[in-house]
Amino acid sequence: MRRTKKERQEHLQETIQANPFVTDEELAGQFHVSVQTIRLDRMELSIPELRERIKYVAERNMDDEVRSLPIEEVIGDIIDIELDKSAISIFDVKKEHVFRRNGIARGHHLFAQANSLAVAVINDEMALTRKADIQFTRSVREGERIVAKAKVIRTEKLQTIVKVSSFVGSELVFRGEFSMFRAQLPDKEGQDEIGN
Repeated sequence: MRRTKKERQEHLQETIQANPFVTDEELAGQFHVSVQTIRLDRMELSIPELRERIKYVAERNMDDEVRSLPIEEVIGDIIDIELDKSAISIFDVKKEHVFRRNGIARGHHLFAQANSLAVAVINDEMALTRKADIQFTRSVREGERIVAKAKVIRTEKLQTIVKVSSFVGSELVFRGEFSMFRAQLPDKEGQDEIGN
């Protein structure tokens, strides 16, 4: 069944509200129209382009400021962070991130996104990766968006365990458990919240 323009635009608005990180290309595929049609619909509805939506969500959700490394050293865009608890970043796989012969992303980019997110979530001036147990669960291709979610599991002395799961859509593509060395113990309030 073909939707009218009005119906398509209403559904488009709902889809973007539910997932502000959806690309115009993904929307075009979902609605069976051209990317240009999606862009025109967004303009008529005053819905900003993806980059602006990401920036808006990040500004709204950044309760805390990254302390353990300069924000420009984080691989991907942090869109939500609560220090010593959880963080989310997104990374768009582009031509320079993939092997030319097959368009598959080089694994070190997925690892770097997850590892830098594990560092960024630590509420300390210095955080270093002590050990990482990682698993790639499927190949990622050029044009896909990786959403990495970090969660602090526990802190013992000067070591914090961070689990990171990375997804393309709802499909798990990478997971890792990072043992992070930190320079200082979290404050008492932070310790209580993360299990010590």
